Amino acid sequence: MTASPPKLFVKSYGCQMNVYDAERMADALAPQGYVAAGSAEDADLIILNTCHIREKAAEKVYSELGRIRKMKQETGRSPKVAVAGCVAQAEGAEILKRAPVVDLVVGPQSYHRLPELLREAAEGRRPVDTEFAVEDKFDRLAAPAPKAIRGRGVTAFVTVQEGCDKFCTFCVVPYTRGAESSRPVSQIVAETERLVAAGVREVTLLGQNVDAYHGEGPDGRSWSLARLMYELAEIEGLARLRYTTSHPRDMDDELIAAHRDLAKLMPYLHLPVQSGSDRVLAAMNRKHTADEYLRLIGRIRAARLDLALSGDFIVGFPGETDADFEATLAIAREAGYASAFTFKYSPRPGTPAADMDGQVPEPVKDERLRRLQALIAAQQAAFARSLVGRRIDVLLDRPGRHPGQLAGRSPYLQPVQIVAPGAAIGDVVSAVVTDVGANSLFAALRTAAERPDDMSMTPEATA
Repeated sequence: MTASPPKLFVKSYGCQMNVYDAERMADALAPQGYVAAGSAEDADLIILNTCHIREKAAEKVYSELGRIRKMKQETGRSPKVAVAGCVAQAEGAEILKRAPVVDLVVGPQSYHRLPELLREAAEGRRPVDTEFAVEDKFDRLAAPAPKAIRGRGVTAFVTVQEGCDKFCTFCVVPYTRGAESSRPVSQIVAETERLVAAGVREVTLLGQNVDAYHGEGPDGRSWSLARLMYELAEIEGLARLRYTTSHPRDMDDELIAAHRDLAKLMPYLHLPVQSGSDRVLAAMNRKHTADEYLRLIGRIRAARLDLALSGDFIVGFPGETDADFEATLAIAREAGYASAFTFKYSPRPGTPAADMDGQVPEPVKDERLRRLQALIAAQQAAFARSLVGRRIDVLLDRPGRHPGQLAGRSPYLQPVQIVAPGAAIGDVVSAVVTDVGANSLFAALRTAAERPDDMSMTPEATA
């Protein structure tokens, strides 16, 4: 009787980088025979792929480990348990001390070593690997099989850059992900070509500070993110390009020009500002002012008139006054966001801001967050309503809620529900927005009569 293959369950928290890293871990373990499990209860290996950005991130991991310990006791099963990601990098061996249920701890730099670490864990050694890689970690990424790529859908992430040198005073990324490093152009092009050959139509380039990309090009010189995207845009079959997350200090003229020149580069930009107060921005070590941020947005919008803007905000940073917060509301109103992520400040051990005077009381942070979220929600709803009656190109990426319906994403990253008879997942279709729901747009396909050859189809729709 043939033994069943071992099953892997990865629970990811946090950012898109962790989603990509979860796939990296699955790819690294695929040669060992691991297949995906539907739940932790059905798995032979459980990996908690953690994030250190959110409040009390470590405690949430320990809480989840407590649930896994209870599950093992109740079911009598003994899956191996690994903690990966940024909490693993920050906590290291402390996790093994506090949670005996854990068999191994692995940081983001060492996922290529998972098979070896599992062998050590099988021998009862409980390994911890959180060393920053000396060798080129990027060339050790496991290549997924075409079948695995197809199973993940028609959109994909590709890491091009990791780490950050900016040292914002609230942020743990430089300590958990290390210094900025960039992947060589040849590796990125090869991975993207492999994805597209397996049916991927949209690629999002990832980095903790992606517009600081400076990877080695085939000419032996350092290439910018913009130059990389011009290269990727030449790949036949690739319909869309995106990138995230950016820092205003690294948004240069060449990258702005790419937004103007590349039809495949979507008109959606995530550009965090964090605060509208120059005093708070200086305390955060952001090294830009509110006015510089607004002028930068103006330049980008002049290059790409249909650009939609997303951002990040932190309220209640140490020392933030009512006037500082009003400045944040003001910059949000002036910038006009289509979406944004808003957070209350919470101290991260080891960061400069954690020891600053003037920590803002929680009730004040709660009230400020509520006001900012109300403003952003109103802006997001207004942007969605502005699309009603307009033609957009929709990348169909999954079945819809009802028979005969497909779902996709707009150029602005919004979910779109569309009746699309005869259309296929992976197609980019021309549609008219008919209505706005709570969390998505509704659209109808344009007929051939509504799409004269000379005007209506954008380069993206015909890619």
